[in-house]
Amino acid sequence: MKNKTEKLLGFIAILIVLIGAKFWLKTDTLFFRLLIGTGIGYALARAYTGFAGSVNRAYRTGSTKLMRALMFMFFITAVLTTGLLLGNDPASFNLWVKPLNLGVILGGFLFGFGMSLSVCCASGVLTDLPMGFPRAFTTLIFFGLGVFVGFPIQNTASWVQESWISTYIGYRTMGGVFLPDFFQGDGFEGYLGGLAVLGALCILFTVLSYLYERHQVKNNKYTGLEIEKIQENTESIDFSNFKLFSSDTYYHFFEKPWTLKQGAVALAIIFTLLMAVTKAGWGASQPYGIWFGKFLMLFGISAESLSAFTKMSAEVFNTPFFEHQISVQNFGIITGAIIYLLTAGKFSNMFTSELSITKKQASIYALGGITMGLGTRLANGCNVGALFTPIANFSLSGWLFLIFMIVGGIISNRFNEKIAG
Repeated sequence: MKNKTEKLLGFIAILIVLIGAKFWLKTDTLFFRLLIGTGIGYALARAYTGFAGSVNRAYRTGSTKLMRALMFMFFITAVLTTGLLLGNDPASFNLWVKPLNLGVILGGFLFGFGMSLSVCCASGVLTDLPMGFPRAFTTLIFFGLGVFVGFPIQNTASWVQESWISTYIGYRTMGGVFLPDFFQGDGFEGYLGGLAVLGALCILFTVLSYLYERHQVKNNKYTGLEIEKIQENTESIDFSNFKLFSSDTYYHFFEKPWTLKQGAVALAIIFTLLMAVTKAGWGASQPYGIWFGKFLMLFGISAESLSAFTKMSAEVFNTPFFEHQISVQNFGIITGAIIYLLTAGKFSNMFTSELSITKKQASIYALGGITMGLGTRLANGCNVGALFTPIANFSLSGWLFLIFMIVGGIISNRFNEKIAG
């Protein structure tokens, strides 16, 4: 009975998002952002995908399936992005071709360190709110603090803003290296060469992931994950006994977890839709610092004072939550995760599975949150803003962020082992 109630609530939530939110939100753009966020949250939850898991799963279980799925997602998203850019001036899009500098190195390291401690990232903390509320909420609070404290550094430090090297389109966007700039004579405006380099990097990380996993298996350190085994179950609908209104049909359409690659394809399509409409990529972390600033305003601190500290416009802190585009999109990510859990009849079990945490665990999650938050400001983004979107936009900075994110994640796991012991 409980599962039936949850499933009904899930479909009610879908109707509210599709119908009610259209009249509630002030503009069509905000409504679009909500739909995009809901799609992202649903895909992340149903495919049990999170950027933090790419390092944690590999280190703790030996499985690199998620890392390999991310490489697949990066490449197909870049291919889809090419379809939008080809024949147009790339600088007419808000491409996230970000600087190559000390900031992305330190930021990537800090972000990787924090995400491994908190077992989530900027978008993952939103999908984890209904699945691990105390951990996710603690992380979110201190994530916001880290972003807020990092704002003045991001907005004033030359080692965060300026790039060691910039190409032509990179210089015209955010000041970094745009891979197609190196291949302007390839007959496809540089995108054929850009895709070749990007594909080679994806293959390199995929091969290294395979070699690492094989090493863990050989040394009896591979345990794998139960959810990955479930995802790999390729059982499909039995069409010989197909009934539209049956538990088997419902399971395959609404409950059965997506494979990691199915999730990657869904996220790539959603990303491309977002970029086609907004001319920009997927970001998630900046609003956390804004939310923290709004929290401070409850205690009498003015928007002007916040502006003076953060070196940002006071209007950013005065804008209502549901009129801020990325805040609405982030809210949609939470909504999408809840919709999947409800329609799959898993909400109650998942929500209550991590309700109890110790003070020590809370301290670890707080440290994870604040280091992630600060890292996003030094790197000019999080796993979606400094990794996924830049790579999909042919920015070399995303790969530099990835390397140091992995290093930070490995050191974080070793640090966690010592303090846990």
